[in-house]
Amino acid sequence: MYNSLIGALEMGLLYAFMALGVYITFRILDFPDLTVDGSFTTGGAIAAVMISSGYSPLLATLCAMLGGMAAGMCTGLLHTKGKINGLLSGILMMIALYSINLRILDKPNVSLMGEDTLFSSMNPLLVMPFIVVLVKILMDLFLRTDLGLALRATGDNSRMIRSFGVNTDTTTILGISLSNGLVALSGALIAQYSTFADASMGIGMIVIGLASVIIGEAIFGAKNVFRATLAVLLGSIVYRIVVALALRVSWLKASDLKLITAIIVIIALVFPSVQRYVKQKSTARRRTAELAELAQRSKQRGGAANVEA
Repeated sequence: MYNSLIGALEMGLLYAFMALGVYITFRILDFPDLTVDGSFTTGGAIAAVMISSGYSPLLATLCAMLGGMAAGMCTGLLHTKGKINGLLSGILMMIALYSINLRILDKPNVSLMGEDTLFSSMNPLLVMPFIVVLVKILMDLFLRTDLGLALRATGDNSRMIRSFGVNTDTTTILGISLSNGLVALSGALIAQYSTFADASMGIGMIVIGLASVIIGEAIFGAKNVFRATLAVLLGSIVYRIVVALALRVSWLKASDLKLITAIIVIIALVFPSVQRYVKQKSTARRRTAELAELAQRSKQRGGAANVEA
């Protein structure tokens, strides 16, 4: 049990970058980006191939992030310059990346057993929290700059921000590129942690990222940028812990992971609606009681006045 929770915590920290990337497109840009499933594999593939070819793990990780940013930029160009629907742009790029990733890997998977990786000489649980917090702080600072505010405004009201002279095509491309760069970074770290990269390792990543974002916001709230990004990071960890605990149930199998993920997302999506419904019913009952009490007092005052008369 203890080892399962430690492993879940480590995986949650590694997937936190992907969750932050999904947060940028899903919440900030309000863009349904399905490139994530492909760019996650792109990051893992680039890192695995470069490390197995003798390159520095740090350089391989940085190149993986740049590869993800390039994939995101292509999606952004398809949407903004090609005038293709955002959802379709992501699907097209995801399909294209499957073949591109196979080209990068040159085979279905690449093993990193025996290779020096970022985690060969360090414990992820001791180092990753500091790196994740550093990236979170840098992202918070960026979103408070003029460019970051323009990026946030593009997702809130693109017509309004265009009236101030901001090129929303540029901010959209930037946001999608940054998002997929973080996703690819997560893929590179996961490949090094699990010591292999596979052509299908990114399937379902968008659902996992959405689960982390939604769970984090539902539990910890998202009143401002600092709290929202913190909630996303914690949501990634909570999601992994919930999955680890669910897989310990005797009648569930490892093959049920996607089903468990779907159920978690459904619960996280339904929970806020149920919470609002309960709050509204409670407010309505309290208001009804107050009105009944007010009517009773008015009746009593009217009765007292009649007696005096």
